[in-house]
Amino acid sequence: MATDSNYGAFMEKFILPPSSSSPGLPLSSLTFAVKELFDVEGHVTGFGNPDWARTHPVASSTAPAISALLNAGATCVGTTVMDEMAYSINGENVHYGTPRNPCAADRVPGGSSSGSAVAVGAKLVDFSIGTDTGGSVRVPSSYCGIFGFRPSHGTVSTSGVVPMAQSFDTVGWFARDPVILSRVGRVLLQLPEVTPIRPTRIIIADDCFQLSSIPHNLVAEIFIKAVEKLYGDDVLKHEILGDYVMVGVPSLRHFMTGNSQSDQVYNIPSLAALSSAMRLLQRFEFKNNHGEWVSIVKPDIGPGISERVSDALRTTGENIDLCRSVKEEMRDALSSLLGDFGVLVIPTVPGPPPKLGTNAPELEIFRAKAFSLLSIAGVSGLCQVNVPMGMHEDLPVSISLVAAHGADGFLLNIVERLYDLIKQHIVPSSL
Repeated sequence: MATDSNYGAFMEKFILPPSSSSPGLPLSSLTFAVKELFDVEGHVTGFGNPDWARTHPVASSTAPAISALLNAGATCVGTTVMDEMAYSINGENVHYGTPRNPCAADRVPGGSSSGSAVAVGAKLVDFSIGTDTGGSVRVPSSYCGIFGFRPSHGTVSTSGVVPMAQSFDTVGWFARDPVILSRVGRVLLQLPEVTPIRPTRIIIADDCFQLSSIPHNLVAEIFIKAVEKLYGDDVLKHEILGDYVMVGVPSLRHFMTGNSQSDQVYNIPSLAALSSAMRLLQRFEFKNNHGEWVSIVKPDIGPGISERVSDALRTTGENIDLCRSVKEEMRDALSSLLGDFGVLVIPTVPGPPPKLGTNAPELEIFRAKAFSLLSIAGVSGLCQVNVPMGMHEDLPVSISLVAAHGADGFLLNIVERLYDLIKQHIVPSSL
């Protein structure tokens, strides 16, 4: 393993040994790190902000998700840097520094689980744990060129985890290879070993790939070749997802802006509306969770995040019931599209990681596109995995697979079976 001195991934280093030293345990001999919003007995849960750490006591118990990993034979080696209050997908922390992206040192690592992703990408640990509310596992895994799994909402315990917005909060994990990704997932999801199931359909969301700056043939076509070799071409389907969502999620009409699409910025109106609904409910729940603490303590919060926190504190209950209707309709719509064993294929993010210090207007355009993609699984509560697809122009690129709520084990098996074939089609440094 490498050392952290050049990466800045860790907040605090310590050793939590496995609960048992039995060599037959599923995670025996593996090391992992934990995002700094999980309770670890005897340590302060810092939530990425020094004022939070100063005003909160040492944890009296360890989060069940972490205990499950220790019980499975893994060793915890510390907590990792995160974006303040989990309110960014960039990975920059004004107080504790920005963990260095192991794939591209001049680019952001992605957040808010930045240190957890960097620790895995830099080979400091075998796997790591983060959380994903609006994209905080999927984004940094894409930016750091590793696997990241957001489970079906509600399937992994969030007890002992500082909440961000409970309607979307999930406990996710990172790994460098799909075998360890699956082993960790089976522990956290309490899944038995099952025979892999052939997908009934693999749906390429063609319009979503138009949001991406990465040429379609360099990502989607590599994935399609692997699918055809393993499953045949009869499982492949194509969908204009934005049109499908527009029809299937009628409550979204309340979140449509009415602005015409800009000539300079391509977007998908229904997915932009989906993102708006997600972020409104996220702000509302963040205020309910942390508004009182922010108002009393008046913490020092860095730029970008401080504005989002202020926006959240001004949020009212208007349209919140509509947001919840959107969530229900979106899950029903995607469940109908995918069935029990279908897979939706989308870009994880709209391009490679932004440069450190990118100006705010440029970054906001990228964020808007990103949340259009991230809201698909975020709002529906379906499971999603980021799959690294090599490098394009010396920057990491990826693809995402989404499956039905509760089909997490099925999705983990798909990735395990497909990835060796995907690697055969990736041309080093030309993709």
